Amino acid sequence: MIVDVFSTFITDPLYNGLIFLISTVPFADVGVAVIILTTVVKIILLPLAHKSIKTQAIVRKIDPEMKEIREKYKKDRQEQARQTMDLYKKYGINPLSGLLLIIIQIPIILGLYLVFLKGGLPEINPERLYSFITSPEIVNMNFLSLIDMGGRSLILALIAGVAQFVQVRLSLPKVTRTENPTLKEDLMHSFNIQMRYVLPVIVALIAYFISAAVALYWATSNLFAIGQEIFVRRKIIEKMDIN
Repeated sequence: MIVDVFSTFITDPLYNGLIFLISTVPFADVGVAVIILTTVVKIILLPLAHKSIKTQAIVRKIDPEMKEIREKYKKDRQEQARQTMDLYKKYGINPLSGLLLIIIQIPIILGLYLVFLKGGLPEINPERLYSFITSPEIVNMNFLSLIDMGGRSLILALIAGVAQFVQVRLSLPKVTRTENPTLKEDLMHSFNIQMRYVLPVIVALIAYFISAAVALYWATSNLFAIGQEIFVRRKIIEKMDIN
């Protein structure tokens, strides 16, 4: 039941979108179709991502006030939490905005993986196509006549890993520890380190060993996120006087 629902609302629309793009783009280039499909998905999620980036920027701005609250009420956790929520309310921060973005992206990312991994390309499954989607006469798996989308690509995997590193570095604030760090501070610092340095390596390895199509998707997604982060900071955050 769950599998059928997921296929109906996530996997099948993405599969049909990819096939439509393959039949539309020049030379039926699967790589170009993957880039366009990934970009369309990122644009659909743009409002949520935009809000999440703006929230992160505000949190960076008020970090000194947050540290002051933690220091002032370190012996009164209940009052510390109340003061923190009051500060969030003052600046219009929704601490769940980033979580909502992650929750929505998970099924989309999983759906894209299933499309790329089990789509059967260059063979096309006509049973999965909508009535208004025409199966392309040819499917060109060679991205720009250079990279086989059905094979592995070290170059695309490295680009995906480097782009992930830059994207995390831009979006994730540094975590500073006090001289006598609490367990929470240690956990946050460890998480920060893993996200900055371990995650990009994992992304690069997965992107290489699964397929070039997944590597291209991941690289495109991260490059789009980097551009979005820079745009929001420069064009919107500056207007709000948030550095």
